[in-house]
Amino acid sequence: MDIANFSELFVRAIPQLLTGAVTTIWITALAVSIGVLIGLVVGLARISGKTWLRALARVYVDAIRGTPLLVQIFIIYLGIPNLLNVLLGQQFPINVYVAGVMACGLNSGAYVAEIVRAGIQSIDRGQTEAARSLGMNSWQTMRYVILPQAFKRIIPPLGNEFIAMLKDTSLLSVIGIEELTRKGQLFIAVTFAPFPVYTGVLLMYLAMTLTISRFVSMLERRLAVSDRSN
Repeated sequence: MDIANFSELFVRAIPQLLTGAVTTIWITALAVSIGVLIGLVVGLARISGKTWLRALARVYVDAIRGTPLLVQIFIIYLGIPNLLNVLLGQQFPINVYVAGVMACGLNSGAYVAEIVRAGIQSIDRGQTEAARSLGMNSWQTMRYVILPQAFKRIIPPLGNEFIAMLKDTSLLSVIGIEELTRKGQLFIAVTFAPFPVYTGVLLMYLAMTLTISRFVSMLERRLAVSDRSN
């Protein structure tokens, strides 16, 4: 393949790849949003004073982090509908995009839970004691004292989780979701030119991850300036 053909195919692939990139971004945003909600609840459960609650949270975190995301995608998209069919004798098809977001959200939740737990435990215990001495109960202490401070510390790892999930959405191509990687595969099936197309896919992933990294770094600096001014 000469330079002219490479350039032509590369340029022709861009519109289709951009469409896939948009899908990748919104799936990632939804999945990480779900992951943050789950992670906040599970992270608090991980440091709960109730043994059974800590145990349940630990089982969830270990099960998700100890198994591949690809297998989790297959279980939610193929395994659960099949199980319901066997148990209830009826078909329960699941939308491929719903399955993809659910799988990625549940996966993200386990990692965010550990980020939240570590962030909360990094706050000096004196903060808790000071809040309790002012008459705050456990929930008020967590809500108004601990979580706001922990949030600033977990911004960088949350940014890393977003970037990791953005790349992991490429696994959704195996169930037919037309995100960035899948769009590239479909274009290759027509043109039989993998190198220019996958080069475009690579550059788009790189552009997205670098943009997110710069945004997280900027936000981290602004929070640091805010802390110093206070």
